[in-house]
Amino acid sequence: MSQQRLDKIIASQGKYSRSDVKKLARNGDITVNGKSVSDCGMKVDPEKDSITVCGESFGYSRFIYIMLNKPEGVVSASRSPGEKTVVDLVPEELYRDGLFPAGRLDKDTTGFVLITDDGAFAHDILSPKKHIEKTYIAQLDRPIGEAELDEFRSGITLGDGYECLPASISVLSDDGLIVEIKLREGKYHQIKRMAAACGSHVNKLHRVSMGGLELDGSLNPGECRLLDDTELAKIKEV
Repeated sequence: MSQQRLDKIIASQGKYSRSDVKKLARNGDITVNGKSVSDCGMKVDPEKDSITVCGESFGYSRFIYIMLNKPEGVVSASRSPGEKTVVDLVPEELYRDGLFPAGRLDKDTTGFVLITDDGAFAHDILSPKKHIEKTYIAQLDRPIGEAELDEFRSGITLGDGYECLPASISVLSDDGLIVEIKLREGKYHQIKRMAAACGSHVNKLHRVSMGGLELDGSLNPGECRLLDDTELAKIKEV
């Protein structure tokens, strides 16, 4: 790994902000290769240099995994000229070159987006062979009936002839307008196209989980946080 600023390296692991790192350095609480440092701008290689923070060895993770609560109107991409992307919402202390969304949500769809720089992990969870389950809450324009529920559960054929895998669906509201849908695939606009095939329109769509990991309810739209190893393992739960 190439050298980077000390404050950026430490802050990238989520425990401290860059302002926290500066305070710690001023107090002599950071060492690099056994020597106390006060200059947070010094360049270090976390895979080669020995770093301690407050007397504890600094553990560096090569890759980063971020849970974002995507707001409406934001594009699921690393960059999109003239538009705000999910990567634009990552705060400076967590930002790294190479971040991208592992899977996409439509611009008007909200909820759980995983942002990472680990291409192998993203490929693993998005591979059709894995069929990682994604859970959504959809608000429809008209009540859904038993016949439409059966179509979802047996596998809807879309207008272009694509045959969807069977999807789990349950009605959450008394008026039949709010439903929970679980998919094991992720075709373009799939839920909207499935609903359209049943004569319904999706007014709102919100992703609440990936695999066995639910969106953190404390995250407001546009907010994000790091995921730990236990949470990452839950994403791969089938």
